[in-house]
Amino acid sequence: MGDLTHDLGRGLPGSVIHEGLLAQRTGRWEPAHRAARAMAGEPAAAHPDSAGLFYGAPAVAFALHTVGHPAYRSALASLEQPLVEMVSARLAAAHERLDSRRPARMREYDLISGLSGLGAYLLHRGSSPELLCGVLRYLVRLLREPVSVRGHEVPGWWTSDGPSGRPGNAFPSGHANWGVTHGVAGPIALLALAARAGLSVPGQQEALTDACRLLERWALPAPEGGAAWPETMGLDAWLDGPVPQYRAGRPSWCYGTPGIARALQLASVACGMKDSRIRAEDLLATCLGDPRQLDRVTDLTVCHGWAGLCLAAEQAAADASVTSPLRRMLPSLRNEFTARLERGELPEGAGLLTGADGVLLTVHTLNTSHPVASGWATCLLLI
Repeated sequence: MGDLTHDLGRGLPGSVIHEGLLAQRTGRWEPAHRAARAMAGEPAAAHPDSAGLFYGAPAVAFALHTVGHPAYRSALASLEQPLVEMVSARLAAAHERLDSRRPARMREYDLISGLSGLGAYLLHRGSSPELLCGVLRYLVRLLREPVSVRGHEVPGWWTSDGPSGRPGNAFPSGHANWGVTHGVAGPIALLALAARAGLSVPGQQEALTDACRLLERWALPAPEGGAAWPETMGLDAWLDGPVPQYRAGRPSWCYGTPGIARALQLASVACGMKDSRIRAEDLLATCLGDPRQLDRVTDLTVCHGWAGLCLAAEQAAADASVTSPLRRMLPSLRNEFTARLERGELPEGAGLLTGADGVLLTVHTLNTSHPVASGWATCLLLI
């Protein structure tokens, strides 16, 4: 399974956040401190080739900042300069690659390992606005400047590798990835969330406007009604254009309609595109009201299960109009989530994405009587 000491998705940083946010309400800090000591007991990687939001020093810093205990300030401060240097190095390499019009590797810009995730940390931390604006300028270029693949012009977010993050025979010309975790929905959501926070760079509004049109164009009609986005596609599928019908995949946060529709909603709000916002909310509502799609959600996790689906629905509903069907759907979604939890479907292991920490933190976040702080969901680009 690899080293989970500094793994936000599967390891101790997720436990620090879960226990720390609960301790803010209960005052019982020892579980959080115990996890933080174990996490800080080994040096965390800050090398540009190995660290990202969900692994290494950025994951540790995200956890410490999210919890916000005074005892963690010194450790957090010690990570500041290494992270600035790492992000700066990543940006320089990314701009050099863009200048060459070569397609990116997936880890250059994605949420898990790339600059979208590092930008999410900077947005959450709020201590380096100039560096965050550097990330935003890069993402504007990524969305607006095409690259060349086998003589064809494709979007700048096209990747040279396959969905696994490595070259593969199934995707000899690379691929387009639509999801929040590894695809274009991540940069779109970050640009929109930054705009909501008052951060703007040249071309940002135009990039978001183009992104709304892109996501609306590729929302493919589903045979059972509504529409959904592809998870990934190769060069031939991209060149063929949108198809008349498409069977929706699993409605997950990571790759499915909940995450992508939330990105479209955020972008449309940032641009003042009311019709696009309504389209995003309608697509999400249709997905959440379709038992056939919900049957494909088979676990409780944040990444591809009920926790992530409910979090995306909750945040989207909060930005929707008071008459939106999304708001009426929340109680039944919460009830289904709770029923599955009571049946003992809690995953084994730690971490925010695939472990119990993310599920239990979602339970407390959705608790309307005593919710925990919601800022942790910045690492999911939901808020």
